[in-house]
Amino acid sequence: MDAAFTEEQDGIRRTLRGLLRERCGPDEVKAAVRTAPGHDPALWRLLARQLGLPGLALPPEVGGVGCGPTELALACEEAGRALLPSPLTATAVLAAPLVDRLGTGPQRAELLPRIADGELTAALAVPGAELGRALGLTGGDRGGGWAGGGRAGGVQARECGKGGGEAGNWRLYGQVGQVLDGHSAGLLLVAARTGGYTGGRTLLFLVRAGAPGLARTRLTALDETRPQGRIELRDVAAEPLGNPDGGGGGGGAGGGVAPADALARLGTTAAAALAAEAVGAADAALGRTVEYVRTREQFGRPIGSFQAVKHRLAEVYVKVEEARSAAYYAAWAAGSAAAASGRGPDTGAAVASGLALATALEAQLAAAGAAVQLHGGIGFTWEHDAHLYVKRAASDELLFGPVHRLRAHAAELEGLFAQPDGSGATIDGHLGWKAVTV
Repeated sequence: MDAAFTEEQDGIRRTLRGLLRERCGPDEVKAAVRTAPGHDPALWRLLARQLGLPGLALPPEVGGVGCGPTELALACEEAGRALLPSPLTATAVLAAPLVDRLGTGPQRAELLPRIADGELTAALAVPGAELGRALGLTGGDRGGGWAGGGRAGGVQARECGKGGGEAGNWRLYGQVGQVLDGHSAGLLLVAARTGGYTGGRTLLFLVRAGAPGLARTRLTALDETRPQGRIELRDVAAEPLGNPDGGGGGGGAGGGVAPADALARLGTTAAAALAAEAVGAADAALGRTVEYVRTREQFGRPIGSFQAVKHRLAEVYVKVEEARSAAYYAAWAAGSAAAASGRGPDTGAAVASGLALATALEAQLAAAGAAVQLHGGIGFTWEHDAHLYVKRAASDELLFGPVHRLRAHAAELEGLFAQPDGSGATIDGHLGWKAVTV
């Protein structure tokens, strides 16, 4: 691994940081989250057309920039530093790679250029509490039980006869909550269960904004910079992403790839990007706190000169730098695995990404907590900017964690708790590690 960034990578980070410093301060963030979409559409168009942000990791033949997970992680780090309210995570990190990986030739040709130029935003609709499991971050479930498993809940799909591949042949019904940007995205990638409980499978379907029977509601979220929506589908016409009979896209880069494998592979790159984003937010919170303790005086001297304050900030700094190194390594590993791989996820890269995300979430929580406490009384008011970082840290762990599950699943993938007979310890969803009977 070459730890040095290229000139192009440094340029992406430097340019984006400068633009967001000018256009996305705390006041602009607070104003943007109160708009109907939950972000500033003009800023998003600027980021798309000048920097190519939505298509940063998409191939050039579909209008993308052609970069990899490392460049996307660096962009996410700067977005996290500014707490940028935008469709970046929902569109560029989660939805667009699935369209590129699974989509048929016509689907990719229609959708990806519009996503790359910022005209179309997209969202991945899986139950919010199951996002980590769907991406293979907090557990392995290739059967798609996280999508409802054929029981009540989630979204169910039924085929209404063959008709030349028209979208009206499939109908979706059900509800999905806590979908990132689900209330405003122009395209929804809905995970739905087909075939009932026995012998069923989970597929991804394309649902366009404005489809008859589709109802969307913006939810009140803990972190307003990550707007979430509830999606209700009442006999909504949908188009399978890729070829449902073949398991994957006929014209995409990964024809024949099963949706479960594509989601697991997506989880590796997404975790690296999310880890970098959390590092950016943690670093910004730490920087603001350091600046404050240098100027806030108590007993005739800056409070930053007190030994207890120095020790506290030093501990946070070590956590942030540890998380930064882990996030960069995870992005490099994800890029190397994508370049060398075939169709399935790489175990080593998946372990690195899961651990990087866990480390970054911990650092983000530590930095946000220190920011509130070291700002003193003003830090405990909701009006202060420190609470933007507190809400982001708490929300991220609820959406993508918790930390102990990320680490437990990484340990399971690595086989750290395997028994001499080849069997391994199992993870219980509520009690942690179960005792293994010998």
